[in-house]
Amino acid sequence: MLPANLFHTDFLLSSLVWGSIGVGCVVYGKKQTEAVPLIGGLAMVAVSYFVPSALWMSLVSLLLIGGMVAAKRQGY
Repeated sequence: MLPANLFHTDFLLSSLVWGSIGVGCVVYGKKQTEAVPLIGGLAMVAVSYFVPSALWMSLVSLLLIGGMVAAKRQGY
């Protein structure tokens, strides 16, 4: 049986937003042959599937974006 919060509007909206941003990062990373956005995008897509709370999903996704920005500034 699925948890009840999987069908709440805030969860569905945040999953759509973060999953779409993750897919965009994956497409960008693949076309530019850059590992940081590719791996970060895959992690964001995975977060949108496996984290059962909209708040935690947003926090983890923001941390992943910050990690991607920091990694690019370091030259990776």
